[in-house]
Amino acid sequence: MKDMRCPHCHHNGSRVVDSRPADDGHVIRRRRECEACGFRFTTFERVEATPLLVIKKNGTREEFNREKILRGVIRSAEKRPVGMDEITRIVDEVENKVRSLGENEVSSQLVGEYVMGLLADVDEIAYIRFASVYRQFKDMSVFLKELQEIMARDKKNKNNTDNKKNSEKGKK
Repeated sequence: MKDMRCPHCHHNGSRVVDSRPADDGHVIRRRRECEACGFRFTTFERVEATPLLVIKKNGTREEFNREKILRGVIRSAEKRPVGMDEITRIVDEVENKVRSLGENEVSSQLVGEYVMGLLADVDEIAYIRFASVYRQFKDMSVFLKELQEIMARDKKNKNNTDNKKNSEKGKK
């Protein structure tokens, strides 16, 4: 594709330096070099899927926008030890889950639940930040309930890990 615009000098010509599959073969990652300034950049090629509409809380519909999810996750993970690769993986998984439903329309609530489910496993603070905006906590009691659920899940995971370690010690 000769007319890929360089993000550095805006020249309308680049050559592909490297091409490889990404996201379990759903995406082609291409490393490009601008023919004018030599700047290297990455593009991703995806199969164009049928339009997917998101039904918002107020009943309006808008086209599914992975960039909107990406911005929300980036914002919630700001100043947290969550890398861009992890954030991209979350957004990719959410998009794959939503598209695998095979529906033309999906509720914004479901999209938000998918994001929160994945974020909770990655970073609890990022999860709380995302949930506070997404769920629009009305007061401290709702916020406290959410924190208690995270703490209970964390405690359960810790107990499961401790039990696994103890059973492994018993086998030795």
